[in-house]
Amino acid sequence: MFSKACEYAIKIMIHLCCVQEEEKLAGLRDISQAIGSPEAYTAKILQQLVRADLLESHRGPAGGFKLSKKPITLLEVVSAIDGKGIVTNCVLGLKECSSSHPCPVHDKYKSVRDQLNQVLTYTQLNDLKGGIIEGNRFLKL
Repeated sequence: MFSKACEYAIKIMIHLCCVQEEEKLAGLRDISQAIGSPEAYTAKILQQLVRADLLESHRGPAGGFKLSKKPITLLEVVSAIDGKGIVTNCVLGLKECSSSHPCPVHDKYKSVRDQLNQVLTYTQLNDLKGGIIEGNRFLKL
């Protein structure tokens, strides 16, 4: 459903939400290891999240990354990496698809898209960190 970069971005943001509880900055290597992502790929995703104003980057020996604002929704994370197309675009990729000019899948997909939009809009990172902190949810195998 989401691109691999977006999946990693969500994992990064949940991890940073957990780390921020301890008021720590997280370094690239720590983040990469925590989510099971290659460092170079993680660095590119982190740059995108910083550009989207979801993260702050601090340089230097004690530097690292932290969330830039609270609360952050899943929709903000997904939009920063994959755009809003998953909740706005036609499932068949048609430029003009609406209730008045629907594609063959429009009516079936509309309810799924609307529900996904609701989940992404109203789910905050704080809603997802509890299981990680408690140790019964995981960000990697």
